[in-house]
Amino acid sequence: MRYDRIDARILEIVQKNNRLTSEVLGEMAGLSDTGCQRRLKRLRSEGIIEADVSIVSPKAVGRPIQMLVLVTLERERSDIIDRFKKAIKSSAEVVNGFYVTGDADFVLYVTANSMEDYEQFTRLFFYANPDIKGFKTLVIVDRVKAGFAIPIEAPSED
Repeated sequence: MRYDRIDARILEIVQKNNRLTSEVLGEMAGLSDTGCQRRLKRLRSEGIIEADVSIVSPKAVGRPIQMLVLVTLERERSDIIDRFKKAIKSSAEVVNGFYVTGDADFVLYVTANSMEDYEQFTRLFFYANPDIKGFKTLVIVDRVKAGFAIPIEAPSED
């Protein structure tokens, strides 16, 4: 996956606001709107842009309880890891899931309507899963920053 300085500029812009018209985006990046559309299509098809999303306030949609959950598996075997990854992907409560190194095997960002709902989720998702050795819940007091923007470095021109 390669990109140039113009692609880097487009990526910086769309990470801040992906609702700009291709005309406005092209103006900001120094391209025609057609050229901009073509580049966006390529960036998406090559997987450099993975998704176009809106960040929704959990509180505004009735999911005010937010947690980070550190999960430890019984064993690190590829079939167990793959099964747990599949469970993460199929769970609506798990907003983000990361396979990590360190004290835990996975870190999950989970939302819930209430602590009672979260307890019910833990019974079904964690306690009922024999592959899970344990989990530790960190309740989020305040979401200080929410986003997915990655710092973009323009490639050097060699």
